[in-house]
Amino acid sequence: MITIRNLTLDNGTPKICIPIVGESLSEIVQECRYVQDKPHDLLELRIDFFKNIADFPSVSSVLQALAQEKDGAPLLFTCRTKAEGGEADLSDSDYFALNKYAVQTGYVDAVDIEYNRSRPGAEETLRLAKARGVAVVMSSHDFHKTPSYDEIIERLIGMKKRGADIVKFACMPHSPKDVLTLLAATEAVKSLYPDEPLITMSMGKLGAISRVCGETFGSAITFGSARKASAPGQLDAATLQSILTSLSRQ
Repeated sequence: MITIRNLTLDNGTPKICIPIVGESLSEIVQECRYVQDKPHDLLELRIDFFKNIADFPSVSSVLQALAQEKDGAPLLFTCRTKAEGGEADLSDSDYFALNKYAVQTGYVDAVDIEYNRSRPGAEETLRLAKARGVAVVMSSHDFHKTPSYDEIIERLIGMKKRGADIVKFACMPHSPKDVLTLLAATEAVKSLYPDEPLITMSMGKLGAISRVCGETFGSAITFGSARKASAPGQLDAATLQSILTSLSRQ
């Protein structure tokens, strides 16, 4: 099992992660304060929404402020690029420079690295993160469709082979069968790697069921919103906790 600071990702009820979204330091701090009384196990800083993302001292100020404001929950640092459904439009060199900088600040507990980015850059960032004790989430997203069962498995295993501590895959369904494809692929990979955490989700309203059935199919983390969702289909964190608690009592 993987531990992110004091949080162990096991095979029980999925942990709740709340994304923090804001364009300025003040907005991010306000959002962090707002989520403190919302149920969560870890927080995700979506730095791609931050307007001064190219100014590393400003990014450091955000991370330092979060370290002072948050309640001790682990922090996942994520720069989601436009190619993967986010806001940032960065070259490979700028993307990895930002992620390596975040790792070196000492304020982040995990970092998200996109699977489709430069392999040498990803490997260098992985080595740095592991040397600093920062967990690596490697992610892949398809906001247009749900790939085939075989392709989903290939991506998840491919990310594991790259050395990621946690692998993440999200896709957009167009039918109930698409949701079943995602869940079946999740279960298949979890069966192959029973003690290694993975995260999967089917997005949008159609895929909402995938955000609450992780204990059955093998997804270790589910993302819930506070005020502003960072991806389509995210459930309110309080609603998410209520459903997960009810399911775990059955």
